[in-house]
Amino acid sequence: MMILRHYITILFLMGWGWNSFAVKIEKKLLYDKHTLQDTYKYGKQERCFQWDKISMFLDSLEAFQERNDGYGMLRNYKNVNGEPPLTRKYVTNRYKQIQDSFGVNRYQGIPLYRLDDVRVPERYGRDGAYVSVVSDSADYFQVIPVTFGGIWYVPKKYMKLIGPLSIKKVIFVDRTNQNIATLEQEGATWLVRSMNPITTGANRPPYQQPTPPGIYFIQRKLLEMLFLKDGSDEEGGFAPYASRFTGGAYLHGVPVNYPDNKLIEYSWTLGTTPRSHMCVRNATSHAKFMYDWAEVEKTLVIVFD
Repeated sequence: MMILRHYITILFLMGWGWNSFAVKIEKKLLYDKHTLQDTYKYGKQERCFQWDKISMFLDSLEAFQERNDGYGMLRNYKNVNGEPPLTRKYVTNRYKQIQDSFGVNRYQGIPLYRLDDVRVPERYGRDGAYVSVVSDSADYFQVIPVTFGGIWYVPKKYMKLIGPLSIKKVIFVDRTNQNIATLEQEGATWLVRSMNPITTGANRPPYQQPTPPGIYFIQRKLLEMLFLKDGSDEEGGFAPYASRFTGGAYLHGVPVNYPDNKLIEYSWTLGTTPRSHMCVRNATSHAKFMYDWAEVEKTLVIVFD
């Protein structure tokens, strides 16, 4: 029965499920600049906030937390916990990047092992990913990743235990519609705190990568996230009010290119098409709002299509 319940949870988290939700959503903005409507035009396209999918995610999140007591976060930013072993099946692309059979990069990946074989990892988890903890032993945790399910062994050095918690703040990044919504639970209601345009990562390797779908914790905040010029060790500028959620992916404001050093509030690129380097670009004042509002290791970022 436990496995079945987790499977149903995963169906919701992948965007499937029934059309009735227990979640109540109301608008009560705390940030009201550059606010988008529920539906709006981008050129000849009609875009929207996908409240049906957001409702499913929140409904499933509440159910997932009710059924699990222990939580954790997968961690391997810049391979700080060691380069993971090669998975059973993997590919090397033209840029010499190694990926598992699910398209997850080895770099900054977390090895996940089948319960019947801890010799070779079956796949990689992503840095910052939200998991429930089933049990632990001397060397491993048994975990259930919230986005793709199954019970897996993960070496303890790649995990940070979060403990029992109730997620009250969630940031939704919609790659299809290039918008972002922040929501906060108050009693039985989820309140919409902001609705804004964004620019997500472009799929133009080796320097630009898409913002990876998944469910992640906010891990760290930087007032200024420095970035390098593509293909160089030279600093190219900074992105203000940056909140990191997976690998090198941050929620941040409009980038400032050196030698300029003044903050830029808005860019015409926001709400258009993916064009960043895996990060999620926002109006700078909205990035500051999230920087102040979102709590490290207590706020989730959900990236979806």
